[in-house]
Amino acid sequence: MVEAKLKWAGGRRFEGVSTWGFPIATDISKNSGGAESGYRPTELLMFALAGCTGVDVVNILEKMRQKISGVEVTVTGRQPESFPKPFNHIEVKYLFRGENLDREKVRQAVELSEGKYCSVSQTLAGVAKIVSTIEIVEE
Repeated sequence: MVEAKLKWAGGRRFEGVSTWGFPIATDISKNSGGAESGYRPTELLMFALAGCTGVDVVNILEKMRQKISGVEVTVTGRQPESFPKPFNHIEVKYLFRGENLDREKVRQAVELSEGKYCSVSQTLAGVAKIVSTIEIVEE
């Protein structure tokens, strides 16, 4: 079970503390009545996907004995202009740095993460088309 609890802090800001004691705050844009003093809730969803799949691919590639020195995951979500506004298209860009990385193993790690291990991507895949790209930089 995963639980997140936020308390209203005035305006449109909510604050909470993670399971491990890290503070978090959400807010919305000034145009929508907020103060832009925290993460946008929709932004947190993109961070959740990036973090979830990022952890997986690092774990999998280390087990595959791939010499990774860096991983960047950029997630971009698109929504309709009018309500309701569920994300309908999500792009996940992976940038891997390392020594003699095997492209097939990297592809397999991404596929395993998105299709089997990352609960965030599995949840979002039910409502949005998720497209992933992989770039490898030799170091």
